[in-house]
Amino acid sequence: MKLFILTFALALSPLTAATHYLTVSGLGSEQDYEQRFAAQAKEIDKLLKGSGGDVHVITLSGAEATREKIKTAFERIASMAKAEDAFVLTLIGHGTYDGNDYKFNIPGPDYSGSDLAGLCDRIPATRQLVVNTTSASGGSLLPLQKPKRALIAATKAGGERNATVFARYWVEALRDAAADGDKNEVVSALEAYRYADRKTVEFYETNKRLATEHAVLEDTGAGEAVRAPSTANGQGMLAASFPLLRIGSAQRAAADPAKRRLIEQKEQLEQKIDKLKYEKAAMPLEDYRRQMSAALLELARLQEEMDK
Repeated sequence: MKLFILTFALALSPLTAATHYLTVSGLGSEQDYEQRFAAQAKEIDKLLKGSGGDVHVITLSGAEATREKIKTAFERIASMAKAEDAFVLTLIGHGTYDGNDYKFNIPGPDYSGSDLAGLCDRIPATRQLVVNTTSASGGSLLPLQKPKRALIAATKAGGERNATVFARYWVEALRDAAADGDKNEVVSALEAYRYADRKTVEFYETNKRLATEHAVLEDTGAGEAVRAPSTANGQGMLAASFPLLRIGSAQRAAADPAKRRLIEQKEQLEQKIDKLKYEKAAMPLEDYRRQMSAALLELARLQEEMDK
């Protein structure tokens, strides 16, 4: 049974997989916003490059984030990425929505949600994550929806047009160990979403302000985006199994070739466990318990070997 679980886990995400990150901060319209957006993109760049493992990071900010340079960055990633790899696009800045089309504000002609979807579609990586932290970002969800692509937006709809604070807390989720809810030293997309959303809600409550943004997540490729992903609404399984970055000893182990394979196997087993949790309601209880028990035993064995 242990061998079956490990073989199944390896099929989820091959050990040779890399992660390609593209972070773009657009126009700020005011100096304060320009500086804030650029600083957030710069910090994400630093955190990702130091996260360990096979990562490839491209960051474009402000004046350099033109339509042509963004297109070139996508083409570069498309030429490097393999089907087993992962791709993460993060947008920081201002967005607009006219009732039909979402636009990401950049120098020169803006990118629409459909434009961005077309660029993402050309990336061979089958596991994708788009994190849109801009105002009106909810308006970009529909054109970007696709199976195996997790979507996170700072606003639930295009009509929420005020500047957001979600980006601030998304960056914080990548540097704060508290975002690692299950304490496995890997911050998943779902954990980062929950952390950033909670902090955003607290911001408005603490400052006694009416919330003008409500973050949402959609990762089935066909359903409605939700505020609180769970096994009940079927949202969050892909995001839960999508590692953003490693922290602590996992980050250090990822830099050690002798332990990197063990780290990857451990993460794949954790993906299997998350998948089982979402499938529990549709499985015979005995099957669930048997598979979960075997996965947890194998996870403990791998952890013991990593700790040597």
